[in-house]
Amino acid sequence: MDKKKKSNLPNGLKGFKFKIYWLYAIIFVFFIGLQFIGTEVTKPTNWQEFNRTMLQDGKVDKVVIVNKDKAYIYIKKEFLSEEQFKKVGKKAFGDAPNLGPHFYFEIGSVETFSNDLKDAQIAFDNEDKISPLYETQKDVFGDVLGWILPLAFFVFIWLFIMKKMGGGAGGAGGQIFNIGKTQGKLVDKEDIKITFDDVAGLEGAKEEITEIVDFLKSPEKYTKLGGKIPRGAMLIGPPGTGKTLLAKAVAGEAKVPFFSLSGSDFVEMFVGVGASRVRDLFKQAKEKAPSIIFIDEIDAIGRARGKNAMTGSNDERENTLNQLLTEMDGFGTNSGVIVMGATNRADVLDKALTRAGRFDRQIFVDLPDLLERKAIFEVHLKPIKLAESMDVNFLSRQTPGFSGADIANVCNEAALIAARESKNEVDKQDFIDAVDRIIGGLEKKSKIIFPGEKKTIAYHEAGHATVSWMLEFASPLVKVTIVPRGKSLGAAWYLPEERQLTTTEQMLDEICAAMGGRAAEDVFFGKISTGALSDLEKVTKQAYAMVSIYGLSEKVGNISYYDSSGQQSGFTKPYSEERAQTIDKEVSRILEEQYQKAKDILIKHKDKVEKLGTELLENEVIFKDDLTKIFGDRKWKSYEEEQLIKMDLEKIESDKLAKAAKKVKAEEKKSKAAKENKTKETEESVNDKSS
Repeated sequence: MDKKKKSNLPNGLKGFKFKIYWLYAIIFVFFIGLQFIGTEVTKPTNWQEFNRTMLQDGKVDKVVIVNKDKAYIYIKKEFLSEEQFKKVGKKAFGDAPNLGPHFYFEIGSVETFSNDLKDAQIAFDNEDKISPLYETQKDVFGDVLGWILPLAFFVFIWLFIMKKMGGGAGGAGGQIFNIGKTQGKLVDKEDIKITFDDVAGLEGAKEEITEIVDFLKSPEKYTKLGGKIPRGAMLIGPPGTGKTLLAKAVAGEAKVPFFSLSGSDFVEMFVGVGASRVRDLFKQAKEKAPSIIFIDEIDAIGRARGKNAMTGSNDERENTLNQLLTEMDGFGTNSGVIVMGATNRADVLDKALTRAGRFDRQIFVDLPDLLERKAIFEVHLKPIKLAESMDVNFLSRQTPGFSGADIANVCNEAALIAARESKNEVDKQDFIDAVDRIIGGLEKKSKIIFPGEKKTIAYHEAGHATVSWMLEFASPLVKVTIVPRGKSLGAAWYLPEERQLTTTEQMLDEICAAMGGRAAEDVFFGKISTGALSDLEKVTKQAYAMVSIYGLSEKVGNISYYDSSGQQSGFTKPYSEERAQTIDKEVSRILEEQYQKAKDILIKHKDKVEKLGTELLENEVIFKDDLTKIFGDRKWKSYEEEQLIKMDLEKIESDKLAKAAKKVKAEEKKSKAAKENKTKETEESVNDKSS
């Protein structure tokens, strides 16, 4: 390895780099200094001093009038050694004599000065009299500087403004002459430490992405069978599911150039810039082929064309999209460039962009299920100091519907909560508090709630818990609280079953459980409040979806008015007024039936609901075990719960095996030590006998 040359600069100057612009600036300042400071030693004086101390004493050699406004006085050589002329006798630098001019002063006019000079020399002999000489001088440097400086100032202002308009000083777009250059960043493999091992829970997506990377590493494996390299892969999924993380893993795994940029990097206020940047991006990628281009949030430029009638004839975004379509699959093919895109709004993308031949593969990155959440937790828990009793299965079951980003946030929030309380490790309660903080918001301990309101909230939440406990298809309860968080005064946490299909009975039970809060207010207080707003909003949307989208109403029939293409306008309805009235009546019927069903359940178990409400008022938080004590074991177990129980049993079994193996290892170590001691004692006894 070559040794780097050591720098001899002091510590304060390490990292110092000379730039040629500084040399230009020094030269410019030097000439400006010469202009204003000068090297002459000519001193100012006035007419009276000139006449009295120089002219009348015969010490003046000549007088030169320059540009009709200044009189320059030259002193005779033999008088320069006198005291009064010592300051002007020599030049500013060195000991060379100053031949003049030595003094100067302003004159009012040439005629007046000439007359005064004549009058002052009346008594002089003719050979001693001096006559003024006249010169005209031009300051070329000063004149040039006078028009160059204003011009340079305006040019600087113009460049500064154009630089700001071009997107800042950070990238190529920040320079006016590079505004059409791509802002894509060529990722260095050494800077990316993320690999596919760091991406947990996305096995299907990883398999397809890994295949693309493998194709780039060893194309012969596929081409010998006639396969072709895919043109593009689109990562589609909700926010936070790991689309960008997958792309980072590709950058870390691939041994080819990787260009990374966002869809908004193509958007610019100048016409034609977006298309120019697309051309420049693909030009660079072709030069380094095989290569990968990753465009995050591709919907910024990939929206369907012609949807917005207000944009006019020259839509810059559409021009950029047209250029991207041409580059990906036009007359000029890019056999060595793979384009990866990521979006959470696949419904708005142009169909020409998502067709085969451009984005050959659409990889759906969904929210993680139970087992995937466990794998993600195991990745994010590695740097956290956990309590020994911490159960990862418990964390995965407490976070249904959480994305990978949400899980990372839970782990971080739990660590912050533990640190805030000066704990040495992060325990189960910290994670519970973190989940509550993320779902419900910050706990409002200072919020003032009147006793009557608090009782209403307690019975409202008890109603939710009771009805969901007594219905087969309702989500099982995790915990209930009346501690205010965020905008809610109380909340019930459930463990929803992660179904792929939902039946009519399941949807009806969910509506009934959501109606349990208002039904409890009606049953126990004989009046209702506005606290059920979010519940009513939720069940109304569910009921309308049952009738008009999923076709689950016998009266309306097997009809769906759902528009998956998104092209249907919100101002028109695809059904008649009569059908609209039928839909409204069906929705009202469903909601009223489930509301009455919830009231019947609460009336049947009134004593237990009162006990639950009283415990809530006392403890403010109750868990699933508390409900089991009051209502008994729940009759039904979901498939999810069965899987969780299975995971728990597997963990218990693995812990037992680990303990048994540890015990066996300790016994082996103990027996080995005993044998060594016995051997040592035997040797000592033999030595004693021999001695």
